Amino acid sequence: MIVLTPIYVLIGLLLAGTAWHAARDPSHPRRAASAAFWGLLALAFLAGDFLPRTVVGAILVVIAVIAGLGGVARGRAESEASRRVAQAERLGHRLFVPALAIPLVTVVALFALRRLVDAAGKPLFEAQHATLVALAIACAVALAATLVLTRSRASESVDASRTLLEAIGWAAILPLALATLGGVFAAAGVGDLIAKLAGAAIPVDSRFACVVAYALGMVVFTMIMGNAFAAFPVMTLGIALPLLVTGHGAEPASLAAIGMLSGYCGTLMTPMAANYNIVPAALLELDDQYAVIRQQALTGALLLVVNVALLYTIPFRGL
Repeated sequence: MIVLTPIYVLIGLLLAGTAWHAARDPSHPRRAASAAFWGLLALAFLAGDFLPRTVVGAILVVIAVIAGLGGVARGRAESEASRRVAQAERLGHRLFVPALAIPLVTVVALFALRRLVDAAGKPLFEAQHATLVALAIACAVALAATLVLTRSRASESVDASRTLLEAIGWAAILPLALATLGGVFAAAGVGDLIAKLAGAAIPVDSRFACVVAYALGMVVFTMIMGNAFAAFPVMTLGIALPLLVTGHGAEPASLAAIGMLSGYCGTLMTPMAANYNIVPAALLELDDQYAVIRQQALTGALLLVVNVALLYTIPFRGL
């Protein structure tokens, strides 16, 4: 069985290079703190399998403290803006070729990897690993295409990656941290606690009240955790299953699907969904880091109203 260690090592080396550059940059506004942030994150990727869990947990706490105190900042970019504009004008729409190659190659590679087996007929990749390996292959192909297209050196891509990481800042690790919260909360019994609170706070005999509680719960928990997938097990175990499926006879599949859509309304309105809302603002170098959220908030609210209406009707069609 092939594991993901080589991919983690490559990511760790990139993070270590970012830390080294920050430490050596005398003009960096947060030199020591930024170097510590990226260095500790690199250590977690490079040596996480060999470190005790308590040590890895302590590393994450220190990283969170550094980010919370504003210790992560952007250093000086190597490439000039005028040079980037000139290169973009020269390449035109061909710039999108490497970006579009990533999803295309990922899908093709994923289907190919699932067919690979060892001598005993067992898959070479675990099902949950195949997608990540396919994505890594696609990124490598896109990188090669970019180097050919732009006639750049590989070292320039490393510097550009470092600049991009520093532009994103602490938000780069939010998807990693938040993706685990749903499972942690479910294992900790948060769903049962929510079920008790919901039962005491809302009229459980009212289908509409239960629907609104489920939809709003998905939105609020998504806004807190930045990920509808993290909110889903908590709110489904806490409200959807006991109150709507068992209590009111809702059809589970459509209820769960529309519930996830309700969670995505929260995604549009929270900075915790950094990869959707904060990263684009950083990449576009907008003055307001919440500009994307401000544009999406009304759309998210209107979609929530539509989802409540769908939740109230579609899962109960057979009743």
